[in-house]
Amino acid sequence: MSPRAAVVWTPEFLSYDLGDDHPLDPVRLDLTMRLATELGVLEGVEPLVPQQAPDEEVQRVHVPSYLTAVKSAPEDPFGVGHGLGTEDNPVFLGMHEASALICGGTLLAAREIAEGRADRAVNIAGGLHHAMRDRAAGFCVYNDCAVAISWLLDHGFERIAYIDVDVHHGDGVQAAFYSDPRVLTVSLHQHPMTLWPGTGWPGEYGEGEAAGRAVNLPLPPGTPDSSWLRAFHAVVPSLLQEFRPQILVTQCGVDTHLEDPLADLGLTVDGHRAIYRTLRELAIHTAGGKWLAVGGGGYGLFRVVPRSWTHLIATVLDRDVDPQRPLPAGWLAHTASLTARQLPVSMTDGGDTSFVPWTEGADRVDPAVIETRRAVFPLYGLDPDDPRD
Repeated sequence: MSPRAAVVWTPEFLSYDLGDDHPLDPVRLDLTMRLATELGVLEGVEPLVPQQAPDEEVQRVHVPSYLTAVKSAPEDPFGVGHGLGTEDNPVFLGMHEASALICGGTLLAAREIAEGRADRAVNIAGGLHHAMRDRAAGFCVYNDCAVAISWLLDHGFERIAYIDVDVHHGDGVQAAFYSDPRVLTVSLHQHPMTLWPGTGWPGEYGEGEAAGRAVNLPLPPGTPDSSWLRAFHAVVPSLLQEFRPQILVTQCGVDTHLEDPLADLGLTVDGHRAIYRTLRELAIHTAGGKWLAVGGGGYGLFRVVPRSWTHLIATVLDRDVDPQRPLPAGWLAHTASLTARQLPVSMTDGGDTSFVPWTEGADRVDPAVIETRRAVFPLYGLDPDDPRD
């Protein structure tokens, strides 16, 4: 029997709009849903329409004074503080409402799973993983990932694994649960010496009872699909098998792509598809099939994000799209009217997603792998130098 899967979507998500020249352009969400629809991925699927998360839910991870600032900022945008009104996080009309709606979307996805109506759910508008307790950061106003994890902890889940494959460190989620042994946060990201926010070192591994619950795997600029997958498989499956989560929450940012204008990793759309399929398998084998997926970063608005996240939606729904599948003419015509960039013609970049296990050969990611394994594996009774662990 196929797992029951839910897609959370409303065109109102497009109201989270930081301005015309801001890299986080909501057109990427619209183009993704158009592409998924035209390819038939959403055929027969009735998307769930969220409501704004009420203040008390947002305040699971944000202080009340910060919500007050977000609400009042559009009327008085100067000197509001809290990371608002910056180049990264400009103030916009309806900012609280748009941010709370994205939180509501990820909460709705969590509730569908917690209450047994779905085994998997996806909210591509979510994944705003940089927002901190009392401030906006990195294009993120409210941290929907952390809000949903907190809610799940209060609704029947005692062990939650959060896996973040965005090019930037999942710092806000790590900070929210850094001393909570019930939450394992894993982030694979471009090395903090080479990319904002400059955190996510292997030595950041949690504190107190939660030592080992934060896992960071920083990767060198230029890392391609094969090396990224080598590193992931060298660290993540072993830890999940030991931790035995009851649900997998995954932030699926696609700014790891080689064309992304804000970062320097070297993945392809094919690498992204391989990651999603791996996450699906890990959810099945380590988390009882429970999987909540959200979006995240990704600034290749026309060529990358729509294809990658269509693959994500398709993977969640068990409607995997053949990489060779041509892009629909209607989608191409619409998208060509929005950009002068040459558009791809199919759902593949022609990337090679085969990889050699880290125990064989040599690869540029191996020093990062062993440093991360040595930081956290002993805390799970695993031997960082033993390829069987």
